[in-house]
Amino acid sequence: MKHTFLLFSFIILYVPFASAQDSISIPDTLQGSNTSWTVGLNGSQASYSNWAQGGTNNIAATGTSTITTLYKKQKFAYGLLLDTRYGKTRIENEGTRKISDRLYFLNRFLYTLNEENPELKLFTNLVFRTQFDKGYDYGAAEDGGNILISKFMAPAYFNENIGLAYVPSDIFSVEAGIGLKQTYVSDESLSETYGLDEGDQFRSEAGLTIGASLETDLMENVQFSSSIQTFTNFTTGVNSTDVLFSNKLIGRINSYINTNLSLDLVYDDDFSKEIQVAQILSLGISYSIR
Repeated sequence: MKHTFLLFSFIILYVPFASAQDSISIPDTLQGSNTSWTVGLNGSQASYSNWAQGGTNNIAATGTSTITTLYKKQKFAYGLLLDTRYGKTRIENEGTRKISDRLYFLNRFLYTLNEENPELKLFTNLVFRTQFDKGYDYGAAEDGGNILISKFMAPAYFNENIGLAYVPSDIFSVEAGIGLKQTYVSDESLSETYGLDEGDQFRSEAGLTIGASLETDLMENVQFSSSIQTFTNFTTGVNSTDVLFSNKLIGRINSYINTNLSLDLVYDDDFSKEIQVAQILSLGISYSIR
C-alpha cells in the first residue's frame, strides 16, 4: 500500500421504528407483527509515505447488527430491540484499540387504557445494556500505561420501568413512572469505578423515571431522531439523576448510500461528575432484511 491513501466506509444507518436505537415507536396502524434485521460493516484505512502534511497509518473496522420486532393487537402492543456493535482500530506505533462496543436489549410493552383516548397508555420497559470487550483509559496510569475501566458485564445495567405514556402520534412520545435499576460489576476491581463499595458486585436502586422520544423528517431524505431517558434515585438528590440522551441525523443520498451524524450524552455520577460524550460522523451504505 505504498504511496497510496485509501479511505472506505460502510455503515448501517437506518433502523425502522427505532428512535436513536434506544427506544421503540409502535405505529397505531400496525396490525400483527413486523420484524426487521439491519446489519452492516464500516471501516477506514489510511496509509502515508513521504506525505508533506503528515499523518499516521491506521486501519479500523466496526460491525453492527440491529433486530427490531413490533407486534400490535387491539389494545396491546409489544416491541423488541436488540442493538449490537463492535469495532477496533489499529494505529501505527500505538497498537490496537477499541472504538465502539455496545450490547443493548429492550423489551417494551404498551396497553391502551381507553380506545376513545388512545394517546394514554400503560407502559413497561425492560432494559439490559453492557459491552462485549475490555475498555481502557489509555495512558492514564502514572507510568503512562493504560487503566482498565470496563469489560463484559462490568458494568452491566438492568432497568425495569412501569408507568404512564402519552403517545399523541407515531413520531413523538413522553412517559413517566417508577423503576428499578440494578448495577452488576463482574470484576471486583472495578466496583468502586461504578459507585459500588469495595468488593461489592451488585447494587439495586428504586426511583423515578422520565423519558421522551422523537422521530421526524426535517426535509426530504433527511431524518432526525432523538430520545432521552432519566432515572432519579428516591434516596438521592435530583442533581444525581442519571441521564441518557441520544440524537441521530440521517441523510439519505439514495436507496443505499447514507450519511449519519450521531451524538450521545450520558451523565452518571457513579462513574464521573462530568458528562460523557460520543460523537460519530459516517458515510456508507445500508441494507435491511425483513
